Amino acid sequence: MSHTAHIRSHRKPRRSASSLAMRAGVAGGVLSTLAVAGASGSANAAEPVTQTLELPTLTADLAAQAAQSADATQQAAANYQLQAERDAAAAKAAKQAKADLAEAKQKAAEAKKKAEEAARKAAAERASRNAERTTLAATTSAGTSTSGSTATGSAAAVVAFVKAQIGKAYVSGATGPSAYDCSGLVQTAFKQVGISLPRVSQDQSTAGTQVSLSNLQPGDILYWGSAGSAYHVAVYVGDGMFVGAQNPSSGVGEHPLSYDPPSGAVRVL
Repeated sequence: MSHTAHIRSHRKPRRSASSLAMRAGVAGGVLSTLAVAGASGSANAAEPVTQTLELPTLTADLAAQAAQSADATQQAAANYQLQAERDAAAAKAAKQAKADLAEAKQKAAEAKKKAEEAARKAAAERASRNAERTTLAATTSAGTSTSGSTATGSAAAVVAFVKAQIGKAYVSGATGPSAYDCSGLVQTAFKQVGISLPRVSQDQSTAGTQVSLSNLQPGDILYWGSAGSAYHVAVYVGDGMFVGAQNPSSGVGEHPLSYDPPSGAVRVL
């Protein structure tokens, strides 16, 4: 016997094949479990990737909303500006309307003042003319020279001429021999006695010496309107009568002074 035979060997006992197989199976199971866990962990780790893929969609939506908000803000600003411009235009129009109204009122006041002045002037002229008519009527009824005077010399020739034209037509601008206007008849009548008178009534009313209507003589020139701006003339023929080319409807005719009382008279003979 060996001197070492009684000492146990320190070498590990040899494992059997079944034990190894069992251990291999356990190891395989553990590895399988780890593989499944790894797969599960991989699956769980993929979730953030999915969320990361959704971020561009969220970012695009936010960008679209931001763009819409910017458009709305810009539109609101444009609306405010348009309203401000409209308000400014309305204020300007109101100011101009106020100025126009004030100007219109001023013009209306001026026109009213002028109308009142014209009315007063017309009333004064009517009053003056009525006074002259009253004076003429009084002197005629009293038997003064206007009620019964006899023409002599050149005056008689003028009176005879105008009476000879009674019944002829009135034509504006005519000076005879078949038709006359008022100043044409007077001018032609005085031309018979060698006196050259102006052509129109305005000038004929200042061609001689102004005489009172209460002191008329045959051959005096009667005028209607103001001296220098008369609108009608005729010839006084005596006995309170005058001959003139009145208008197209009556032609040349003889009428009493009361038919259309004159405003004044001038004497050239």
